[in-house]
Amino acid sequence: MKYHLGASGRRKTFSGKEIDIFLASNSSHLEAVDPVVEGMVRPKQDILGDKARARVIPVLIHGDAAFAGQGVVAETLNLSQLDGYATGGTVHLIINNQIGFTTLPCGARSTTYSTDVARMVQAPIFHVNGDDPEAAIRVVQLAFDFRQQFKKDVVIDMFCYRRHGHNEGDDPGYTQPLLYRKIDKQPSVAVLYSQRLVKSKVLTATEAEDLRKRAKSRYTEAFDAGRKSTKALPTVDSDKPMAVASTSIPRALTEQVVDRMTAFPETFTVHPKLRQFNEKRREALQKNGTIDWAYGEALAFGSLVLEGTPVRLSGQDTGRGTFSQRHLAFYDYETGLKYIPMRHLAPEQAPFDVFDSSLSEYAVLGFEFGYTLAQPKALVLWEAQFGDFGNGAQIMIDQFITTAESKWGVTTSLVMLLPHGYEGQGPEHSSARIERYLELAACNNMIVADCTTPAQYFHLLRRQAKLPARKPLVVFTPKSLLRNAKAVSTFSDITDGAFQELIPDPAVQNPKRIVFSTGKVYYDLLAQREKLGANHVALVRLEQMYPFPKADVDRVFAAAEPGVEVVWCQEEPQNMGAWRFVRELFGRPIRYAGRSENPSPATGSKKRHDQEQLELVTQALT
Repeated sequence: MKYHLGASGRRKTFSGKEIDIFLASNSSHLEAVDPVVEGMVRPKQDILGDKARARVIPVLIHGDAAFAGQGVVAETLNLSQLDGYATGGTVHLIINNQIGFTTLPCGARSTTYSTDVARMVQAPIFHVNGDDPEAAIRVVQLAFDFRQQFKKDVVIDMFCYRRHGHNEGDDPGYTQPLLYRKIDKQPSVAVLYSQRLVKSKVLTATEAEDLRKRAKSRYTEAFDAGRKSTKALPTVDSDKPMAVASTSIPRALTEQVVDRMTAFPETFTVHPKLRQFNEKRREALQKNGTIDWAYGEALAFGSLVLEGTPVRLSGQDTGRGTFSQRHLAFYDYETGLKYIPMRHLAPEQAPFDVFDSSLSEYAVLGFEFGYTLAQPKALVLWEAQFGDFGNGAQIMIDQFITTAESKWGVTTSLVMLLPHGYEGQGPEHSSARIERYLELAACNNMIVADCTTPAQYFHLLRRQAKLPARKPLVVFTPKSLLRNAKAVSTFSDITDGAFQELIPDPAVQNPKRIVFSTGKVYYDLLAQREKLGANHVALVRLEQMYPFPKADVDRVFAAAEPGVEVVWCQEEPQNMGAWRFVRELFGRPIRYAGRSENPSPATGSKKRHDQEQLELVTQALT
């Protein structure tokens, strides 16, 4: 809706000084924009070198019912003093009109005040009469001074009313007849203040009326000018946003990254188990060994910061990695002090940050989205502990990340890392809900990928950082494949390769059946093909589901016999996963092999899971 559109501009204060103001584009989801604003403020402060966090200030304007009722408010307050998310304090202004749509306070909260949630961070709370403009101004000045002095959140609860109902057009007397009889008799703030000024002989009645007319005239002129404006939103980029010159890196850069990311100060004691972790990485480089998933990711991050691209990664357990695979942050075995080698690759490198977030998806993902808006040059990644947990941030995904370009002309390059794969861990730890993201995909608004090798992931991340068109990237990352001996790459794949949206099967010529799949199930198919001796079946990997690589698919068909059977295999139930999205895009009949329809993403029984997994890969191959 047009009144949710953001804006920016430079304004003069009453003292004659100029100030830049940014209004965030925001959805109708009440408080959802709160962490987005915080995320926009943080990089602005960092770019300015504002270590005191005094030059850029977040201001959030709330309704009383929403402030008390929306959980993201508490999540955002919880971020306010955390290392990776602090912005030096936020000024919260609550327009307390004592009503939420048609719900009275007694039905909207269990606390005395709508502001009580702010007590969790010991924020000072100022209650002020909205009918007293001078008191309101004094409170705002006091709140500003507190924020600048102590760098903590502060709340202003401006107690007032809503004269014309929720949407300025309904009759609030239907549901609050007694309250609105009083409001109907209450003079407006302008009338009350004018009377006060006249009574104090600050102004005459004529001067007060003249001031009101002049103010109304300014508003009318601005409104009319806005209606005549021909400025349009940027159109959605419908061109394929995948073209980049190269994502490979020279051998010398690889060696520099590995050398420095496995080095520590002499005074630092590495955990005994992690010493071997680093030694194996050095040995793999020296002997041209293999690269696992976390190694490929580290090479992508290291090469990017050395090339001048800032990298920020956050989420629950991201420093170590949910599956103890990443180890970008190390802790001294004797002192517990943290050391991040990726920050010390070279004196002139770009910043690298990795933060273990609070146990939040909603606010943290919103913060990272906001960060990308204010720092477009950075590669910003958010990782869910398990892909299923992205459910808790669905509002951010639906209302901001996937639709911002279409609604507001706002672009983001945010990367979402969602662990996905069926290993018998039950319905809460199997599916990242591939189907939901594909349902949101249209007009090249995003990129959706499910890679099968570390090199593919490496090139995908580097491509994301170099894309000329900013698009969000959703990556369904592995769990068991993190340590699968077959899911590895070589250093030549890093130095000479590129991202392949589709990987054909070079081992099978003139196949009688072609099985398409995406992600981890490919390795289950590969193992079962070897066991069955089904060498007539080609296994083709769809590494990028959206935008769909139709030309690559057509080349696979063109190289095969005209009557070849085509199968789509997936681990997810038939009503989930990518099946319903891709089946119309192949342009020819295709058979489904996978779990049957089910309201639950996966079974909770490991025995049942193993049976289903065997059945679906066998069904695809035979």
